[in-house]
Amino acid sequence: MNAEFIAMLEYLEKEKGIKREVLIEAVQNALLSAAKKSVEAGRNLELIMDPKTGAVAARAQLIVVDRVNNKHDEIALSKAKAVKADVQIGEEIWVDVTPKDLGRIGAQTARQAIMQRIRQAEKQMIYDEFRDRAGEIVGGVVRRFERQDVVIDLGKFEATMPNRERVQSEDYAIGDRIRAYVVAVDNTSRGPEIVLSRSHPNFVRRLFETEVAEIADHTVEIKAIAREAGFRTKVAVYSANDKVDPVGACVGMKGARVKNIVRELNNEKVDIIRWSDNVRELVQEALKPAKLRSVTLNESKKTVEVRVDNDQLSLAIGKRGQNARLTARLCGWEINIEEDTSAKEAFDASKSGAAGALEKAFGITTQTANVLVAEGLNTPDIFAGMTAEDILGAASIDATEAAKIAAKANEQAVASQ
Repeated sequence: MNAEFIAMLEYLEKEKGIKREVLIEAVQNALLSAAKKSVEAGRNLELIMDPKTGAVAARAQLIVVDRVNNKHDEIALSKAKAVKADVQIGEEIWVDVTPKDLGRIGAQTARQAIMQRIRQAEKQMIYDEFRDRAGEIVGGVVRRFERQDVVIDLGKFEATMPNRERVQSEDYAIGDRIRAYVVAVDNTSRGPEIVLSRSHPNFVRRLFETEVAEIADHTVEIKAIAREAGFRTKVAVYSANDKVDPVGACVGMKGARVKNIVRELNNEKVDIIRWSDNVRELVQEALKPAKLRSVTLNESKKTVEVRVDNDQLSLAIGKRGQNARLTARLCGWEINIEEDTSAKEAFDASKSGAAGALEKAFGITTQTANVLVAEGLNTPDIFAGMTAEDILGAASIDATEAAKIAAKANEQAVASQ
């Protein structure tokens, strides 16, 4: 067993990176436990292993007595003199108590102890290597699925991407190579657990740091990110250097930089906007390309009231309210987007005023006046010189009303001469 044992220690030291002293200590502790079951000595039992040869010996510290009453703790003077010639009664001496079958017991015990220590060492190595890598992007291969969680092979170690960290619009197959963000490295009772994510906003942040040199060297800073994974992400960027365009730096020549990021995100839409400490300006940037009529801030409630024309309303709100939600997350303010009805109200008031003027001038009904205004006949002067037939040709109104208007218009024309 000794030669095989030493060979095993050398192999594990080279291949697993586990020091021989650590393994020997684990085996000694395991063998000591096994020896206590078979050795009739209960006082200060020790087990010694030669790290070079693998030879194992057990010894116990016993009290020298004239007559033995407790064989587990005492040794007769006659037997003690065989160990130490000048020993005296009451003295404590170390006595070899190695059982004959310790080698057989030890082989199996040592193997179990080593395997257990290897598992512990591997878990510790995983934790030591990855505990400082939280927040980084790693690449691996999809190995299997545990319910809806994805287990990813990172080479020496395995990591888990929980269902909550998946992008729900993405499908994975065994053997696929994927990149993901290290959310956390937890040292649990079952060992280290590496948690990955592809839906975390910081996954996008790290991709930008990889692709955009200006972000990596801090010339451009990512101020805020709002993301709905698989659909859309808004990234607000800023540069203290007036000569650097932060948006242009992130987009790259002909969009090359952002295209690489979009490709990694499986064509998720990425909006890059210029950051501003002015909330009004930031909201206007974030809601582009929608054209806003007005932006009103409520500082105390941290709400923003946005008014847009009817044809810009759906563009500003976005599909299923996505654009508005992401803008709110990016700014940290509640965003309320509504149609701007001021122009419509002014137009309606103008129409109502014109119709009232026609009613007063010609003594016609409100309904007739509204029909005439809708057809563009909105001032009394327009009807000068028109016949009833002309009026009926221009608007679908009652003939009696048309005749009344023509007569009144002619009267007014004669009176003004």
